[in-house]
Order: sequence, then structure tokens, then C-alpha cells
Amino acid sequence: MYAAMVCAGAAAWLMSGSDDRGRRARLLLAGEVRPVAPQPRLPLRVEELAAFLRRRLGGPAAHAWWCALGGAVLGLLCESWLPLAAGVAAVPLVRRALREREREKAKERRAAAVVELCGAVSGELRAGRQPDRALLSAGGIALRELGDSGAAVLAAARFGGDVPGALREAARSPGAEGLRGVGACWQVAVEGGAGLAAGLDKIADALRAERDQHEELRALLAGPRSTAVVLALLPVFGLLLGTAMGAAPMEVLLHSPPGLACLVVGGLLEWAGIAWVARLVRSAERPVAVGGEERR
Repeated sequence: MYAAMVCAGAAAWLMSGSDDRGRRARLLLAGEVRPVAPQPRLPLRVEELAAFLRRRLGGPAAHAWWCALGGAVLGLLCESWLPLAAGVAAVPLVRRALREREREKAKERRAAAVVELCGAVSGELRAGRQPDRALLSAGGIALRELGDSGAAVLAAARFGGDVPGALREAARSPGAEGLRGVGACWQVAVEGGAGLAAGLDKIADALRAERDQHEELRALLAGPRSTAVVLALLPVFGLLLGTAMGAAPMEVLLHSPPGLACLVVGGLLEWAGIAWVARLVRSAERPVAVGGEERR
């Protein structure tokens, strides 16, 4: 257990790393140049191991390793290896949940960027700019949120490429599906002379309505989510209350066969309840096809 705590501390130190270039940049921006002492280089294998750990433990998903650290501390306090094993087993599950949350946030940012793009380009078109120039001047910031696909759209607009094709390709990113409609309006406007600004306004209005509907649904589901979280934490409050009353529930659960059996059964029931509530929430958020279109 002590070795596990030492390993967790070493991982935290490796994630922090050293930033010599950032220090030099701060010194230059401050107008003061001071010599920076060279840092001692680690052996090659140690540097490779440190880089590997930074890749694996870096990012928002690195917070999942707090489960292992908390399990190690609880195991030391309760003199049992079960909390440490549970904490290590929870690391991949929590990491997957954190990554899913990050993907959902990135999807929402892309959707907001598409709405911003439609409004900004429409305003530039009404001011008299050509479509390519309007996309370059007003849509650059919004398209940067899409990464490489957004850069491809800007390159197509700058050098006379296939802008509708680039928009359809960028629409494959999660959250940027609205660009498919933008590409269709762009192609119709170029080939048939239709008004592009009016089409972009309609797409922006439709995307805003869909976003408002999604936020309303999320607000309606906030109550069941909070209730499920409170019910899931009730056993923890029960253990804390029993410890405060001097009943030593952790010693009974971790050091006696009946307690271990109750712990396993209770853990399985807890997992089943959380999985059931999560499935209900996902089924409520899943779009349903109505008349050939997806509705929520």
C-alpha cells in the first residue's frame, strides 16, 4: 500500500513536468533576460517512461487516478486491500466517463460554432461581401473550433476550392452536422443564384431551436439525475453515520465473511441501480425518427 502511494506521487510529479520554454518566454515578455541553468537530463529510458506516463495520465481523464489514490488511503485506514483494488478497478470506468463528458462538451462547442458561423456569414453577405470573402472574414474564428476540417473549409474558400464539399466533409464531426445544410445552401446559391443569406438565417434559426429543445430536455432530466445521485450516495452517508456512532461498519464489512457478502451484494445492487437510471436517461435523450426525420 505504501508502494502504491509512492507510485501515485511519482505519477503526479511526472504529469507536472518541467516547462523550460514557458519560463524563457515569460522572461522575454517581461523584458528581462536572465540565463537559465540547464536542467539535468534524465537517462533515455527514464525520459521515455516519463513521456509515456504523461501521454497516458495527461488531460482531463487523469483525474480518474484519484480513485486509486483514495482507495490506497482508505485501505491504509481500514487495514484492508479491498479499497485499493476497488479504486484501481474504478480508474478505467471513471476515465471513460470523463472522456465521454469531454466529447460531449466538444460537440456542444462545435454546434455553437456552426450557429455563430451562419449568423456571422449572413451578416457579411447582407453588407455586400462575396460569399468566399464573407466566409474568410467572419467564419474564421468559428471554423477554428472544428480543427483540421474547419481549416480545410477556409483553405477552399481562400484558394477557390470546393467549398460545399469541404463543408459536407466538416459536417462529419460530431456536433457540426448543421454544416451539411450550409453546404447545400452554398451550392444552390452558387449554381442557381439563390440568396445565401436567407438560407443561412433559416439554418441558424433551426439549429437554435434544436439547441433550446435539447437544453429544455436536459433541464427536465436534471431532477431524475440528482435523485439518482443522492440515492447512490446514501450508503456512504450510512457508513459515515455508523462510524460516528462508534459501530465500526468498515471493520465489519472488510474483515468478516458476512460483511464481505453484504458488501458484494450491496455493490452489485448499487451498480445495477446506477446503470438502470443511466439507461433511462439515455433512452429519453435519444432522437426518435418521426416521418423520416429525427425528433427528440
